Amino acid sequence: MLTVLALLMSLTAGAEIAAASDQEVDVELVLAVDVSGSMDLEEAQVQRAGYVDALRHPDFVNAVRDGLTGRIAISYFEWAGTIRDSSHLPWQIISGPEDANAFAAQLEARPIATRRGTSISGAIVYGAKLFDGNGYSGMRRVIDVSGDGPNNFGPPVTPARDAATALGIIINGLAIMIRPSAAYGSLDDYYSNCVIGGPGAFVLPVQEPEDFAIAIRRKLILEVSGAEPPARVIRAAGQSADCMIGEKLRPSYMERYYPELDR
Repeated sequence: MLTVLALLMSLTAGAEIAAASDQEVDVELVLAVDVSGSMDLEEAQVQRAGYVDALRHPDFVNAVRDGLTGRIAISYFEWAGTIRDSSHLPWQIISGPEDANAFAAQLEARPIATRRGTSISGAIVYGAKLFDGNGYSGMRRVIDVSGDGPNNFGPPVTPARDAATALGIIINGLAIMIRPSAAYGSLDDYYSNCVIGGPGAFVLPVQEPEDFAIAIRRKLILEVSGAEPPARVIRAAGQSADCMIGEKLRPSYMERYYPELDR
């Protein structure tokens, strides 16, 4: 189990001081998209289409143009229990519809496949490293995490979140609740308490397939504009969630800590 210090050292290893020539943007945005096996092919296809449609939507492009510099830097990768570098779309500037269409086209052309495990912590650590030496200087750095279940692979999620936010990174969430599981409770509560962090961090729930595109577009517009999200989607004081619930539900964890259940 990695400590917060170890995670901080991992995130900052190899980081370079931003050069004066780094291009200024309003936000450096990493899209970290869940392709874990708990998502069936239909969900994965709907999710992919939602991101493609949101990136091409005029409201998103207008939000980019309305920023102080009128441009953002964006990157994308897919995660499950592990992350393949081949899933990463390199950093690109978006300043208008042509740029947005080009990035969306790259994403649309990618094959869709799911993999085993759900490592939100791994996604956060991987996403945080993408900011190092990327050639851009944003007023905000944001990791946008989508997922349909709790962390159940790799290190616990809260130390990874805390290490990233300590570096000034904001983590927002999209909680996919189309096929919710009673085993771990309300996923948006889990994301609110265990995943998101940083100034103005928020989580949006998706409960119906047809809501995907709207929710993703809304989230991207909030992240690009820096606007304050509605109170109902901000982390709420007094809520509670077991941030180790995913690990506890994993069979190997149950066998290790509750061996009597295996008798």
